[in-house]
Amino acid sequence: MRVVVTGGAGFIGHHIVAKLVGRGHEVAVIDNLSRPSPGGLAILKQLNVDLLKVDITDYAAMLEALNRLRPDAVVHSAALIDVAESVEKPHTYMHVNAEGTAAVARAAISAGVEKVIYLSSAAVYGVPKYLPINEEHPTKPISPYGASKLAGELVLESFMESLGKPKYVILRLFNVYGPGQNPSSPYSGVITKFIHAVTSGKEIVIYGDGEQSRDFIHVEDVVEAVIKALTATEACVTLNIGTGMRTTINELAKLVMSVAGREVPVRHAPPRKGDIRHSVASVERARKVLGWEPRIGLVEGLRTLLKVTDTQH
Repeated sequence: MRVVVTGGAGFIGHHIVAKLVGRGHEVAVIDNLSRPSPGGLAILKQLNVDLLKVDITDYAAMLEALNRLRPDAVVHSAALIDVAESVEKPHTYMHVNAEGTAAVARAAISAGVEKVIYLSSAAVYGVPKYLPINEEHPTKPISPYGASKLAGELVLESFMESLGKPKYVILRLFNVYGPGQNPSSPYSGVITKFIHAVTSGKEIVIYGDGEQSRDFIHVEDVVEAVIKALTATEACVTLNIGTGMRTTINELAKLVMSVAGREVPVRHAPPRKGDIRHSVASVERARKVLGWEPRIGLVEGLRTLLKVTDTQH
């Protein structure tokens, strides 16, 4: 299969590319290279993947790229992803995540692409009315980031309703972690930040009381869901991708120190705007539709991530 991955130099994107290449697919990457993953570009180079420096918001450039590459499918993982930043820059987030998705989808339709896999976010749900959150849960985002990801979903759905294409699978990702996130970046996940703090002997910073909980999913499990979505027979479906397990931030801090075998000070800072209290996925639909199962437990994921971090120090 010929697959184009937008944002393929990013954290999740380069993992998707590596796995697709490993499975024998023909892969190309579209990325504006504004926020590549550390090591992501080196991995793309190593894999000898075709990399086009194109901004997803530029429809003409997207169309030209897709016409040239002629993929069967597009995995759309390019996005701005920081909740706090989205509160400061709502217009930028809407432009990149919503208008960018519209440009990708429209270019995909014009270039005859069969399927678009869209990496969305659990942020579309906002404050949960019940747990675990299933796909029928109302969508009411409380951050511009969540709103921009939901707008991207609606773009795909509306194109399908009005034009009958493209086929799509929307994957609503919960809290993704794994190797290749930049610990010094403000956009990195909490696990990467905690591991960096512990391995470099700095304090762990917890926002609020730390009793807020999240569903942490390893990037390899996310990649597996993406690959299964590419060949899924059921088109135009929305799926949660998480583990169905809930961990508080305080528990996470203890777990990271325990797995690392090192204690560091923990400091509590004021809560952040746009953060929800609790989140955990129901993944029954993904199990049914994709035959997918999250396989990497949190302790195992932390252990492998610490090994990678230790070798980099």
